[in-house]
Amino acid sequence: MSEVSVTRPLHDEHQELLPHVELLRLAAEAAEGDGSSLRTGLDDALAFLDGHLIPHARAEDAVLYPTVERVMHAPGATATMTRDHVEVVALAEELRRLRDGLAEQATADQRRTGQRLLYGLYGIIRLHFAKEEEVYLPLLDAELTAPQAAEMFDAMGHAAHGA
Repeated sequence: MSEVSVTRPLHDEHQELLPHVELLRLAAEAAEGDGSSLRTGLDDALAFLDGHLIPHARAEDAVLYPTVERVMHAPGATATMTRDHVEVVALAEELRRLRDGLAEQATADQRRTGQRLLYGLYGIIRLHFAKEEEVYLPLLDAELTAPQAAEMFDAMGHAAHGA
C-alpha cells in the first residue's frame, strides 16, 4: 500500500478488525477444553459480528462493490464477495442459535459445532479481507481520485450505520 493510497481508510479499518477476527480462532481453540469458555467465546464473537463486521459488510455491499464494478466496467464482478457476506451472516445466525441453546456446561457436540462455526468464520473473513486488500484496493487506488474515495467512504459510513 503506497503512502498516497486513496483507500487507506479501508485498509486501516481492516487492520483494526483483524485482531477481532483472530479472536474467532482463539475462541474455537478454547472450546476444545471442557467447554466452559464456549459461551463467552460465542458472546464475544457475536458482539464483534453484529457490532462491527456485519455493518462493515453492509457498507461494502451498498457502496464499495458497486464502485469496484463501475471502475472495472464489469457488472456482477463482485458477486462472489457479496456471497462471502451472506455466508458470514448465516454462520452468525447459527452461532446465535448455538449460544441460545447452550446448557450450563456445553456438550461435546455443542463444542464441536462451535468450533466448526468459529473456524469457518475465521477462514472466510481472513480470505475475504485478503481478496479486498490484494485485488480491489489496488484497483481503486489506481482509478479513484482522492475526492471520489472520500465520497465513497462517507457513503460507506452512512450505510454501515443505517443512515
